[in-house]
Amino acid sequence: MVVSIFINPTQFGPQEDLSDYPRDLEKDLALLETSGVDLVWTPAPETMYPPDYQTWIEVDKVSKPLEGARRPGHFRGVATVVAKLFNAVQPQRAYFGQKDAQQAVVIQRMVRDLNFPIDIVACPLIRESDGLAMSSRNVYLTPEQRKAAAVLYRALIAGRQAYESGGRKAGQLRAVIIKEIDAEPLTRREYVSVAHPDTLIELDRVNQDALFSMAVHIGKTCLIDNFLLRNGNWYTGQLLNETIE
Repeated sequence: MVVSIFINPTQFGPQEDLSDYPRDLEKDLALLETSGVDLVWTPAPETMYPPDYQTWIEVDKVSKPLEGARRPGHFRGVATVVAKLFNAVQPQRAYFGQKDAQQAVVIQRMVRDLNFPIDIVACPLIRESDGLAMSSRNVYLTPEQRKAAAVLYRALIAGRQAYESGGRKAGQLRAVIIKEIDAEPLTRREYVSVAHPDTLIELDRVNQDALFSMAVHIGKTCLIDNFLLRNGNWYTGQLLNETIE
């Protein structure tokens, strides 16, 4: 098993947190050693992007909404660096976290369109005991903000419950999620989406396939989260060591 650790500068915008992004290479390496990883690749930025670097990969439609609209150029950086990593490692399978649901969709589309012989596996997101999705950026939150951040999970639960109670109009499901988020005074919504999980086109009606996703500011930190509905089955992540799907 090969693992890459690389803070990719080309997927950060000029006003984003590249310089402050949490880094703990020593801790990461210790965790990987206990997990039986064979090789860890930690390239330097100048290795990935030497002087006069000019080549980029853009995945068109699925890169444009949601995080793509919020962070212009983000997925160009993601697709390019992942393609470079694939070329260097030549894996049979590659694993991406479901928390970054749009990223997984973009990579799956790129692999399909460019004929990479790689299976893309989406791994369940892991949640704290109150449901907050684990993320490097959670360390930015103050204790008060950290408590408030649990509203993202509660809002997704509310959307799921509305669906399970018979709600099928996507606009009504979005409204349920929005109401829950807005009840927490420390939040500021970036987007709330109920979209097709493969095309990311917003739905009018939810049947058996949908991605419920959101980006919400808590203070200066923007957090993302999602629930995936696929063939009528929910994929919501794991609550520490307990499966909550």
